[in-house]
Amino acid sequence: MTKASAQPLTLALLFLGVCLLPQKATAFIAGAGGIQRQRQSASTFSSPSPSALFNSVTWNNGNSYGKGEFRFYKNFDEWMKPFPAEDRELYPDMFRIPDGVYEVRMAKPLGIVFEEFEAGGGGVFVAGLVEGGNAEARGIVQPGDKLIGVTAIKVIGAKWERRLLPCGTWDFDTVVGAIGSNDVKWGCDDVVLQFERPGEAKEEEVKKHLDFFEPPFASSWKRG
Repeated sequence: MTKASAQPLTLALLFLGVCLLPQKATAFIAGAGGIQRQRQSASTFSSPSPSALFNSVTWNNGNSYGKGEFRFYKNFDEWMKPFPAEDRELYPDMFRIPDGVYEVRMAKPLGIVFEEFEAGGGGVFVAGLVEGGNAEARGIVQPGDKLIGVTAIKVIGAKWERRLLPCGTWDFDTVVGAIGSNDVKWGCDDVVLQFERPGEAKEEEVKKHLDFFEPPFASSWKRG
């Protein structure tokens, strides 16, 4: 990853450590510029929406953390497989990625130059592609695309999970930390990213899609 910005660049990027401790450790915790910032959007539900209902069954806490079918995000279709056909009939929009949004799996280094929309937060977009890099070779990611979702690893004690997290309000360093946490030691041979292409997506559809992946208040992913 490279950061393009009009602001002076620092050589030391914030890569959040991945370590396994006897009691408690976290490979990735989004701070004030990341997950914590998104609590307000998750609290806007006056009544349960399909996104909220589906979301509630995919998050593991306590002794269930790091177990079950929702412990490792591979791709969108695999993540939705455990839900029954009845759910697919009742909520068909929940089982597709919105128009104007796409998902891509790539090995590191990605070969993407990210730039912040605004200093210190507000999300990042693709400022360019590294010539001969993985992203350019895939031919999917384009300059101007906004990064809205990325997989990250979190370790608690001897357990760990990989989740796709909404990152549309994160700063550059938090995005880099999430991408960097997808390490081979946790079974990751790629990073999964979701992008929104400007002018092609409907804001409300994108919001509902991302709400599904937003960690609930009580989730271990919300705690340090």
